Amino acid sequence: MEIRKAIFQDVEGIKELLLQVLNIHAKHRPDLFIPNTTKYTDLELMERMSNPKTPIFVAVEEDKVIGYAFCILQQRLHSNNMTDILTLFIDDLCVEESRRGEHIGEQIYQYVENYAKEIGCYHITLNVWEFNKDAYAFYEKIGLQPMETVMEKILK
Repeated sequence: MEIRKAIFQDVEGIKELLLQVLNIHAKHRPDLFIPNTTKYTDLELMERMSNPKTPIFVAVEEDKVIGYAFCILQQRLHSNNMTDILTLFIDDLCVEESRRGEHIGEQIYQYVENYAKEIGCYHITLNVWEFNKDAYAFYEKIGLQPMETVMEKILK
C-alpha cells in the first residue's frame, strides 16, 4: 500500500468512497443527506487537488484507491482574542468498507499528521457526527480528543 497526494487519475476511486461515506450519513440523517450522491463533483475534486490549501491524500493498492483524507489548511490571523495558529482540518477520512479493521485509516491519519508537522501546523482538527460511533471510537483510539461540541435542536 502507498499513501500519497491524490492525482487526477484517482477521481473515480475517490468518488466510490465518497458514495460509501455519504450513504452512511444518509442512513442516519436522511433529513440532511441525499442518498447515492457525493459531496463533490469531478471538477470540485480536481480543483481541490490543484489547491495547496486543500490537499487530498489517498491510500492506493494496485492502482485502486482504498482510502483517503480530505484536508483543509486553516489559519486564523490577527484575531483580537485568539492566537495565530495554522490548523490542518481533516474534512473527511474514509477507508473502503471491505477493508476497515486493517489499520489503513491509522496509516492514513499518521501520514496526515506527519504532513501537518512538516508544514508547521499547531494541531489537527476534524468533525465527527454523533451517530457515527465507530468513527468516534477510531479517532479517540488514534489520540484525538473532543475540542468543542456542536449542538442542534430540530425545529420541524
